[in-house]
Amino acid sequence: MADSNKQSNRRVIYETLRRKVLTLELRPGESLSEKDLAADLGVSRTPVREGLILLAEDGLVQVFPQIGSFVSRVDMQRVTDAQFLREAVELTALEDVPESPDAGLLDELDENLAAQRSAGEDVEEFFTLDERFHHTLLRLSGHERAWPTVVSAKGHLDRARRLGLYESSSPRVFADQHVEILEAVRHHDLALARTTMRHHLREVFADVERIRARKPELFASEAGTAPVRKTVTVWE
Repeated sequence: MADSNKQSNRRVIYETLRRKVLTLELRPGESLSEKDLAADLGVSRTPVREGLILLAEDGLVQVFPQIGSFVSRVDMQRVTDAQFLREAVELTALEDVPESPDAGLLDELDENLAAQRSAGEDVEEFFTLDERFHHTLLRLSGHERAWPTVVSAKGHLDRARRLGLYESSSPRVFADQHVEILEAVRHHDLALARTTMRHHLREVFADVERIRARKPELFASEAGTAPVRKTVTVWE
């Protein structure tokens, strides 16, 4: 039982730290102190250290000998790879949406879109609804089991998406794209649904280029130089 509790605690700390990285609470390039993180979370340093090791395996944390541990900067190659996987899964899945989709799931999608329109400027609320919308579309096609694979691969992509949302004047443009996708699905115009989805998913690249031009310190450099211990501002 003790080992089980230890494993559970380790997982909770890992998930907590991962969420802090993905939501940009722990910023790209920010230095990480096991001691400070342990104090903030009210745990010993051991599960924090183990959580950071797992995050390093995810590519979300980097450890530099004699320098320290840092939140990894957004790696555009990882963003591109995750985008490739996401498109492969979500666009292919649209081909398998039946002519008469599940009415209950369509109702869920309609409710989701209404909530998106009510989210205002709350980035995290919109992001959660956005994730649920795409997951439900996979359920509509019968491929919902592919979603965890997509989620596990898109840590760097999700950070890039959040940066884009924070830089956007309003997430409403993305909500409008969701409406277009669902309408195409509802009318079983799957070719249009795929085209609209592809455009929607690739919006992140334009966002990244704008942000990288203004704040290159948030992104990994090709040289891969080690960071220094200083605070990096995500947005002003």
